[in-house]
Amino acid sequence: MDVVAACRAFVSVSERGSFTVGAAAARMSQSVASRRVAALEKHFGEQLFERTPRRATLTPFGRDMLPVARRLVTTADALEREAETAKRKPVRLAVPDLGSTGGLARLVADAREVDVSLEPHVAEPVERAALARSGEVRAALVAVPSDQAVWSVPLGLAGARASRARRTYLDSLRVGRTDSGPPRRVWMQPEDAVAHVRDPLTRQCDALGLRPAQLVVAPSLTLAVAEVLRGADLLLCSAAQAAELALHWRPIGETSLVRGYAVAATAAGDPERLRTRLGEALGRCLGAEGKEAA
Repeated sequence: MDVVAACRAFVSVSERGSFTVGAAAARMSQSVASRRVAALEKHFGEQLFERTPRRATLTPFGRDMLPVARRLVTTADALEREAETAKRKPVRLAVPDLGSTGGLARLVADAREVDVSLEPHVAEPVERAALARSGEVRAALVAVPSDQAVWSVPLGLAGARASRARRTYLDSLRVGRTDSGPPRRVWMQPEDAVAHVRDPLTRQCDALGLRPAQLVVAPSLTLAVAEVLRGADLLLCSAAQAAELALHWRPIGETSLVRGYAVAATAAGDPERLRTRLGEALGRCLGAEGKEAA
């Protein structure tokens, strides 16, 4: 028996002295109201109403039970209102700066489809983790190594010039003895200035004999892209980012680099809920590959 529904019928009928009018006021049929009150009476083992063809009059037992039943209905209504308010409360989520306003807008729209009000907060990797730890956001998409990742984003090199090559080899950037122009550079955006991406790329460049100045961490994605657009430099990025920026992207020939992401949350953030309800949408926003980005 649904005790709240039964008490709602009981209270509504008692206030109006009629099963027909009380049922209508509670937005249920007269037969449903009768069954619910009867079930409540059976549960208590006492009658709540004296029934006549014209009226339903409270018994002494019914009068004693009415205040408690009314409080139960009022509390249940308040609980429903609080649940609706909680569902509409924005979830502040720290997200990477991937330069795509459209991607973030789609993420917010997808979240609303599953009754999640999302408020993205763009931040760099270290700041996102700190925001989650401090509780300033409900959750954060944090950068993690690929073996810890929920979402994986393969990285490659993108440039302003088109090429028929299927891959870009870092070795092709090495400065030769007869080269007279400035060396070509690989620009890293702040999003990739994390140990599990920066360090293996640095080691690879060193092993190939590239100059230290040929691998540069830009202050921002915007400045990195500006340098790439004005010459032959390359941007380390995902295929999705390259498409958004109208750059020509190819995988790296000598190595495989991956951005990895997972959800970090405060106790109130409920990371599993975000993953379950928004896993695919988050994957699309990140430009990820795999089942959670399908």
